Amino acid sequence: MSKALGTFRAVYLVSLCCVGSFLFAYDTGIVGGILTFSSFQIDFRYEVGQKATVASNSTSLLQAGAFFSCFFIWPFTARFGRRMSLVLASTIFCIGAIVQTVNTHSLGAFYAARVVSGIGVGMATVVIPMYSAEMAPKNIRGMLGSMFQFFFTLGVMTSYWIDYAVSTHMKPSTAQWQIPVGLQLAPGGILGLGMLLTKESPRWLAKKGRKEDAMKSLAWIRGGTSLEVDEEFAEILASIEEEERITNGVTWKELILPVNRMRVFLVIALQIGVQLTGNTSLAYYAPQVFAAVGAGQNNLLITGFFGVVKVISCLFFLLFLVERIGRRGSLLGGAFLMGTYMLIIAVLTATHPPSASSSLTSTSIASITMIYLEAMSYNISWGPVPWVYMSEIFPSRIREAGVAIGTSTQWLFNFVFSQVTPHAVENLGWRTFLMFCIFNYSLVVFAWFFVKETKGKSLEEMEGLFGATATAIDVELVHDKARHGDVVQVENAHDNKRQD
Repeated sequence: MSKALGTFRAVYLVSLCCVGSFLFAYDTGIVGGILTFSSFQIDFRYEVGQKATVASNSTSLLQAGAFFSCFFIWPFTARFGRRMSLVLASTIFCIGAIVQTVNTHSLGAFYAARVVSGIGVGMATVVIPMYSAEMAPKNIRGMLGSMFQFFFTLGVMTSYWIDYAVSTHMKPSTAQWQIPVGLQLAPGGILGLGMLLTKESPRWLAKKGRKEDAMKSLAWIRGGTSLEVDEEFAEILASIEEEERITNGVTWKELILPVNRMRVFLVIALQIGVQLTGNTSLAYYAPQVFAAVGAGQNNLLITGFFGVVKVISCLFFLLFLVERIGRRGSLLGGAFLMGTYMLIIAVLTATHPPSASSSLTSTSIASITMIYLEAMSYNISWGPVPWVYMSEIFPSRIREAGVAIGTSTQWLFNFVFSQVTPHAVENLGWRTFLMFCIFNYSLVVFAWFFVKETKGKSLEEMEGLFGATATAIDVELVHDKARHGDVVQVENAHDNKRQD
């Protein structure tokens, strides 16, 4: 009963904090739609010729705010914890959303609000993967970590369909664009208020020396006390004590130690890899991409179903695959499949160029099917896995810094590819898909040689996996001490191991 309760609480807590991922996706996706509304153009008083510039600025400023917030939230969450960081992120995001919703008739005010919302979203994307990994049981950590991507796909899908609904069922008016923008406040409020009613990360509490609070938090999230909980808590304390003994005060220099340098390289490479798959670019400019392969006048409706496909595939992955095929297998298989689908799209589009007619041809249907399959492959591999992997491979002392570096890389290259993709689709045509094909096959090689499997291992076992012998703990010895009741005052496992 306690294990089932613990699983329920873990799923509930991670779902709640992943509302921040929903915000990230919804806020990004919704703007692309409202900027096409004549009502928005009239209210904010810009010319038709400025549409492209306004769209580019609206996307870029959100990403800029998110990028720089990654470096602010790193020391904040290290000092004040995960819960308060998410409450702050929610508050800042909601302030930006309110200003965006108000009809100020000023593009400057709208741009400033986009930056503010970006700061809130960026802070959340750093803390959520970290908080989820620290609270999740190791046997379902992959599943719970993948919920970040699942809620992201929910946000994208919701933004597609809300844009479609207000564009087809509402006459041009101020309310037409205010409704989709204002709806952001609902999940934003849920995130902030919900975090006030949850428990703090036991690993953060233990690192701060609050061992009793840490044990209470861990017991709550696991559904009660048990021998397994005692063993896990003993691992947490032993790992923290060993790290402190070896490093004696956290500094940024720890990130460039050989054993950590490889981990930093991995998270940066993985987040760049996410953009190299081409899927994020397809998500931003889905209507344009579908038009490029011959969707004609059906591109908006097809884009809506594109969002549905992503949600279903990501849900299937987190329920049935992530804890079976592991992180490495997902990345290898996903990159290979995406590269193959991109190659097929390139060949079809090159040999059978889209016609100017509004009807769908057999070739365009085949290309659209390949794009759908590519999206499904992405959402069972490079969509969720890098977020899971990034949050679990760093030791407690530098986890905030490591995740912040990975997340800022995501935002930076998100920005780069969002700027490049529309020009690539317009100027390169079918060669755009060939380019992404080559990128994906390159990612297969990268994953094969560099990615280590972390499935089924506790966060404290990552030191041994990545060769950090100085700070690795003897898990069996720590568990033995826990069985004998020595939970709060865990002796130094490394020293005992050397004496044996």
